[in-house]
Amino acid sequence: MSPPVRDMDRSLGDGGMPLLAQLGVDFQRYGEGWVEATWTPTDLACNPAGGVHGGVFGVIHDAAMNFATNSALGKGEFGATISISYSTLRGAVAGDALAVRGEVVRVTKQIAYLATTISNADGEPVSTATGTFFLRRRPQGDPT
Repeated sequence: MSPPVRDMDRSLGDGGMPLLAQLGVDFQRYGEGWVEATWTPTDLACNPAGGVHGGVFGVIHDAAMNFATNSALGKGEFGATISISYSTLRGAVAGDALAVRGEVVRVTKQIAYLATTISNADGEPVSTATGTFFLRRRPQGDPT
C-alpha cells in the first residue's frame, strides 16, 4: 500500500508565491510526485520584443519541480533545487494558453530527479527541463 499523498492544497493557485500569479501561473492538480498547472503568460513574463523571457521559463520549471518534489515527500520534509537545465523549443507570448507538468522521475535517499514540460494549446512542447533536488528528510524513526 502506498503512503497517502501529502496535502499540498495550500499551494494550489500561485504555488505559495505571489510572483507566479503575477506571471500567470495557476497550479491546479497534483498527486504523489507530480503537478499540473495552466500558464497564461502576462506582460510581466515577456521581454521588450513581446516573447516570454527565457529566464521566466526557468522560474516556471523550478516552481513546478519544487511542487512535484514536495508532493512526493512526507510532512516536515522538503526539497531544494540543486540544478535545473532547460531548453526553449518554441516561442510563447503574453496570452498564450500553456500547460505545465512536473514530475518526479526518481527519488533516492537524498536526491530527487525531475522533469517538466511546458506545452502549447496544440500539445506541442514549448520548453522542457530536467532537474535535481536535495531532499531534507526526517531522521529515521522520527514520527513528527
